[in-house]
Amino acid sequence: MSALKYIESLFNTLKKCDQNGGPTGMAFGLAGSLIRNDGFDIDDIAKSYMRWHRRDGFDAGPTASRVFQLVEKGMSFHKAGKQVDFEANGRTAGCNPAHRAAPLATLNVNDKELIDIVIQEAKLTHWHPLAADVSVATVLLCRNLHKGFDWHESITNARKGRMIETQRALESHHIDDLRGDGFAPNVLTAAMYFLMNSDNLDEAIERSIDFAGPANYCPVLVGAIGSARWGAA
Repeated sequence: MSALKYIESLFNTLKKCDQNGGPTGMAFGLAGSLIRNDGFDIDDIAKSYMRWHRRDGFDAGPTASRVFQLVEKGMSFHKAGKQVDFEANGRTAGCNPAHRAAPLATLNVNDKELIDIVIQEAKLTHWHPLAADVSVATVLLCRNLHKGFDWHESITNARKGRMIETQRALESHHIDDLRGDGFAPNVLTAAMYFLMNSDNLDEAIERSIDFAGPANYCPVLVGAIGSARWGAA
């Protein structure tokens, strides 16, 4: 699957699995920045997120929303991210970076560069290392799949070098192991369960939405990863 085809599949699928719109809005801003700059520009991505925040900003999640509020008051993204992490006592390992990051899978860079880029992007809002690490795993999995690697090989590649919590999230699980909160490893765990135990993307999305309810956590990752695996829902 070409990079352009994956982007088309991604956004067509997000229409079905993103019940609240925040992840789609941020991913759209990220994709637009990549296109405008023919590559990664962290400052332009930050500006695109702020434009979205001012225009809509719904469903960014508490961590990103607080960062955007501080940036509006004149603080840099770097200082705002650290401040929010301090205010939250380090509890900033949410899924928002992984929710929005899938367009980075299309960048024409090597894996090491891509990992560095995904971490930079995640730390615009979330300073906990797990938020970035789960985002890295998600992007690598999407990249491997849209480039034609099979499912199991893509998972193996995405696990390399990841934190233990992220590696465990990429393993097979029982439905009783799943949690419906927004902690990034738990979100990835749930998404992987539905991707591993469904015959097609529509089934995976439907089952993940039934599980998640209005929380909107794992269905977004099901859509991002599943559209790379199967094409658009």
